[in-house]
Amino acid sequence: MKRLKNTFYSFLFLCGFFISFAQNITVDEGFTPQYLVNDILVNSSCANVLNVSVSGGNFASGEKSFGFFDATGTSFPFQNGIVLSTGKIVNAQGPNATLSDDGGNMGWDGDPDLNQALGLSNSFNATILEFDFVPLGNKISFDYIFSSEQYLLNPSSGQCNFTDGFVFLLRRNGDLNYQNLAVVPNTNIPVKVNTVRGAGTICPPANESYFDAFNDINHPTNFNGQTKVLTASSDVIPGETYHIKLVIADEGNHRFDSAIFLGGGSFNFGIDIGDDRLIATGNPLCPNETLTVDATQIGATSYQWFQDTNLILGATNPTFDITTAGDYLVEINYGASCQTTGTIKVEYAEALVLNQNSFTECDADNNQDGITTFNLDAIRGQLFTNLPANYIVSFFESQTSTSSLPSNYTNTNPDSETIYARIMNIQGCYTDFPINLTINTFDEILVDETVGLCENGIITLDAGSGFSTYLWNTNPPQFTQEISVTSGGTYEVILTNALNCSKTKTFTVETSSIAFIEEIIINDFQENNSATVQIATSSLGDYEFSLDGINYQDSNVFLNLQPGEYIVYVQDKKGCGISFESFYILDYPKFFTPNGDGYNDTWTIKNLDKRNLQNNIISVFDRYGKLLKQFVGLGEGWNGTFNGSALPATDYWFEMKLENGKSLKGHFALKR
Repeated sequence: MKRLKNTFYSFLFLCGFFISFAQNITVDEGFTPQYLVNDILVNSSCANVLNVSVSGGNFASGEKSFGFFDATGTSFPFQNGIVLSTGKIVNAQGPNATLSDDGGNMGWDGDPDLNQALGLSNSFNATILEFDFVPLGNKISFDYIFSSEQYLLNPSSGQCNFTDGFVFLLRRNGDLNYQNLAVVPNTNIPVKVNTVRGAGTICPPANESYFDAFNDINHPTNFNGQTKVLTASSDVIPGETYHIKLVIADEGNHRFDSAIFLGGGSFNFGIDIGDDRLIATGNPLCPNETLTVDATQIGATSYQWFQDTNLILGATNPTFDITTAGDYLVEINYGASCQTTGTIKVEYAEALVLNQNSFTECDADNNQDGITTFNLDAIRGQLFTNLPANYIVSFFESQTSTSSLPSNYTNTNPDSETIYARIMNIQGCYTDFPINLTINTFDEILVDETVGLCENGIITLDAGSGFSTYLWNTNPPQFTQEISVTSGGTYEVILTNALNCSKTKTFTVETSSIAFIEEIIINDFQENNSATVQIATSSLGDYEFSLDGINYQDSNVFLNLQPGEYIVYVQDKKGCGISFESFYILDYPKFFTPNGDGYNDTWTIKNLDKRNLQNNIISVFDRYGKLLKQFVGLGEGWNGTFNGSALPATDYWFEMKLENGKSLKGHFALKR
């Protein structure tokens, strides 16, 4: 149930009654039904209205649920008219300060025709205005506003389906079924609180373009909300008798009144001279097209045509040829005192001027196969010089296709393809426009390069010849085939070919330098002698190593070295120079033959001076550890004797004391 309006509103209403009264509608219950229809609703000398009747609430106070309203000087859209309510119409007067909630417990029934039209079985408090009429023209229409207390600004979730119902029922005499004219425009949906409602509450909006507003206290009526001005209309047959029945009723119970305001003088017996020809509805006239409009009516005595409210001189025939856009009206006179009108609005489709219909893209991926993606949204904006904003352009693979292409379209035919642009919302004025798509390729193969730059050096980067333009990512940019650089980094050049397609080539410049040999670590006196070349961490290059200056290896370790002198060469792979340094591999003899032949008669370790070991003491022992001889590295060595006596052929051991406190030990054989 809807909450009662704030009593503060009632206080404001009482305080401001005399000031604000003129800003609110007033009602008058004193007019007869015949007068309400003939003089208020229709108000036309052409009207032939019969059998008018009104029924509504039988209030004990004598007040009525129908009557005349006057809105002169207020913000209400109608100046005057008829109001039909599910309560007392006196309570429809503004401001919106009290709850209009009449008709309870008084045996006020609903209406079976309304129930049938809306699919209800529980209507109450029906107010009914009905009459017969004979139309002169082929169309009738009238304007109305639906207002209701059930347009709640702060409803609970259970109140979103609260609504009252109303119908405008029309049928030709002799027909069995009514047609309901009170529907949402261009639909069959009956107008009710929950079918026409604005946003802003917890209840979902519905057809909100037809909703006017939720009202505060200052509204000219005493209702919480209302629709905009809506028009009920129908085609009719001139000269036939029709019955119209206007009904409003509460749904479910008597609570929360609603009302229908019928605009005074809005019941129009008009002439339908054809549908409007509008761009918005997709049926404008095509450029240079002529539309012949026929307003011929039986019994008419004269015709006069107008364009944009201006009289068209000489246009007094029933038919008229329209050749320019405008709002056209024809006045049709039936004698001296009766006149009807027909209107038609005509717009012309723009004569489109083609700006461009050929578009070229470069193949964007690495596979230069002439297949790429086109942005059809961008193409759409370049097609015509004068495309109106409300024209809808779509693209199709062929002139018979019905499925439009996506915005990002990938061609299916390599190198070139034709698609078609179609104006979608204007039918019959334009043939499809062929759009030529061309795909250029960049066939040159680019290979990224990594090059070395020697310390404090300069190098030239060559992007290759045969391109139209060059763009390097240097600061500032450079535009030549070759550039010179003095620092490492990544250099990119955008190359553009004769077809205006581009690719990027990347040069990675790595700074390098000649090697600084920090140390050669020698591991000798072994079965597998080796040397490891250590390069200083300050050296920037990528190096390779050699012992002959010819054959190089990536490893800095050399294995299986025989005793002797070596030169190690360290070469920068990027050409920044070669460093070299000599080293010695030492070893002790594994045997000697002291036989006096002058060859290998003594045992010693040669070349100790090459490693600065010449002053180390070498001791020789027999197998039992007995010291047999001591000599310095540069001494004559041991001749195989002890105390002048030759020792037997067998194995002997040695030890060489090193300056770092360590010692080198081994054994050798004496042979005779």
